Amino acid sequence: MGRLGELKKRVIGEVEAHRDQLIELSLRIHAHPETAFREEKAAAWLADFLEGQGFVVERGICQIATAFRAACGDGRPRVAFLSEYDALPGIGHGCGHNIIAVASVGAGLAARAVLGETGGTALVIGTPAEEAAGGKVFMANRGAFDDLDAAMLAHPGNRDVAVAQALACLELSVEYFGKAAHAAARPEAGINALDALIIAYNGVSALRQHIRDSARIHGIITDGGQAMNVVPEHSAAAFLIRAEDDKYLDELKEKVLACFRAGAEATGARLEYRWGEDSRYRAMRTNHALAEAYCRNMEALGRQVQDPEHRRSMGSTDVGNVSILVPTIHPTVAIAPPDVTIHTPEFRDVAASEAGHRGLLDAAKAMAMTAVDVLVDEELRRRMEEEFRGGQ
Repeated sequence: MGRLGELKKRVIGEVEAHRDQLIELSLRIHAHPETAFREEKAAAWLADFLEGQGFVVERGICQIATAFRAACGDGRPRVAFLSEYDALPGIGHGCGHNIIAVASVGAGLAARAVLGETGGTALVIGTPAEEAAGGKVFMANRGAFDDLDAAMLAHPGNRDVAVAQALACLELSVEYFGKAAHAAARPEAGINALDALIIAYNGVSALRQHIRDSARIHGIITDGGQAMNVVPEHSAAAFLIRAEDDKYLDELKEKVLACFRAGAEATGARLEYRWGEDSRYRAMRTNHALAEAYCRNMEALGRQVQDPEHRRSMGSTDVGNVSILVPTIHPTVAIAPPDVTIHTPEFRDVAASEAGHRGLLDAAKAMAMTAVDVLVDEELRRRMEEEFRGGQ
């Protein structure tokens, strides 16, 4: 079997040895869903468990109460498993973050078992608010992912994929300020802020057919007036712009903003806008050398990993902001049939099922096995670094 095989056998055994504890922790988080930045129970349960297993835990890192860092070992390589545990409003764990959270904990726990022989450091980093505000965006800006050699997170889904495709994403908030007037008696005295927004909204709709098919622009009107017989003096909207690379996202910003400026020009309403640059999601840069190692390990567990080009994902993730700092992977582990998609009550139920438990354990094993590759394979680390530097 060789040294590498023996080490991987050991980490698999470590996950199996903690099977019941990991499943119980996943089910507990699932039964107590907490939304972005309010994950007090989940963060405490995860941190307490890791501390009880001998990890050194720092709580409330990066000025975020529900973020944490748990570490064991010493020196390099430094391999981090990213833990997400926020739920969706109204749906609960319809994205399966209970599985993400505990799979990373299980992988860290398993990697710890071989550090005495391999050297290096294993970390589990608790990252709140992926579903809403993008906790990793703030954590990346505050140094949480500095000085790492590899980072990984496995997301439950309906197929096994090693290479993630996720779009850069940026929020735009807009407001128009017009002038109120009686809509029947003196409409000519008013400036219609809603008309300005409708013109802009239609402009964005027309723009969509002239952008790359991988890009997305979508949004909602959050204020369209208060009374039918009053010319609206205020309107507001929130939009998201997505693109496969950050350069094209910057190009789209100007095109989209031109639509909103047109609404102001056409009506005389005053436009105010704000780009959410402080919470901008970067495009995912999967490290293919690391993903190839993960793919081999997942297939060694009996799963068939699909070609990522089989079906592109058009979502976004704040893991992209980690991937520009350190070689990173964001694979998907299948727990649901193809017709059950994430962010649904049906997927929420699967995330607490036997299929969900199998996905959790397999993801923990595959990530721990991939950590072993990073810890002992100097050639793999060289290829990872060369690829990462070449993409900057």
